[in-house]
Amino acid sequence: MRYLSQEEFELSSRFLFLSMAILVIEQDIDSIQKGTASFKIKEPYLELLNKMEQQATTERRHLRKSMAEKQIQVISLNKNDSFSSYLFLCRGREEKRNYFNPTIRKKVENILQELMQDGLSSAKDSSYTAK
Repeated sequence: MRYLSQEEFELSSRFLFLSMAILVIEQDIDSIQKGTASFKIKEPYLELLNKMEQQATTERRHLRKSMAEKQIQVISLNKNDSFSSYLFLCRGREEKRNYFNPTIRKKVENILQELMQDGLSSAKDSSYTAK
């Protein structure tokens, strides 16, 4: 049974998956900087990842503010090889959601693609204005 409105659920789930995407970006930046990723020229990739991280962090800050205003929280309950469980709280209402881990991966991948497209388009815009 659904206890959260569609808007509350979309807000909280976007926050959840965006937070996961930020972790992936941070890990990628770390692996490139440490040299564990094999890039001949790593600066353009780092620049793109840093833009993506900045955009995601800004969006997450706005989501966190909206969630605080609406008294929404997301709590990780448990994880195993196949599923991850999260508890969504909103003004005294609770809703437990189980996610198939490959579904989580796909949602995070979609967010990464959005951020990458935004990062690439902003890089193109700034390169045109720099010339």
